[in-house]
Amino acid sequence: MSVTPMFPLEVAMLPGEELPLRIFEPRYAALVRDCLAADDPVFGVVLIEAGREVGGGDRRSRVGVLARIAECAATGEGRYRMNCPLGERIRVTEWLDDDPYPRADVEPWPDEPDAGVDPARLADVENRIIALFERIAAARGGEIRDRDGLLARTEPDVPKRLYALANRLPMGPADRYAVLAAPGPATRLDALSDAVDTVTARVEFQLSE
Repeated sequence: MSVTPMFPLEVAMLPGEELPLRIFEPRYAALVRDCLAADDPVFGVVLIEAGREVGGGDRRSRVGVLARIAECAATGEGRYRMNCPLGERIRVTEWLDDDPYPRADVEPWPDEPDAGVDPARLADVENRIIALFERIAAARGGEIRDRDGLLARTEPDVPKRLYALANRLPMGPADRYAVLAAPGPATRLDALSDAVDTVTARVEFQLSE
């Protein structure tokens, strides 16, 4: 892949999500116009690891996802409202000058071969996710009505299902990035398992107060 427009965010996005955006900064309005003029209106999305993107001095991650503009409405004065499905994972090979907006040389980063997902370990993570959401639901006086939907069991592709499970958890940026940056499905399941533990501990602490 050649030079790609990039959109740094303060959250790690995952494949399979939808990214709604409201564009008002002139440089990102230029990004939108350039994307819409291209044959394929795509740009990369990466996590800001430290600092702030506005004003410079930020540190950006090197693993992200490719966003495709599916809906775009101009709202006047160089502003846009967009909805962008997130697709394949990408890896930044080189950051370029922000002229007129962030740009990078990127390459697709498909999952690397590994030991694969152990069904028993996946079932254990699923059970802990259900237990977590049952705890939250009970604290709110409710109950879980769609366990299969919560566990993304309609997704037959296991690597995609791991992303779908991660999308359902209220994880912080670091945990989300660990899931995204895992080289393959086995290590992604490990990262997801760690994230479930972290979220569960946080929820228990909050409920105990």
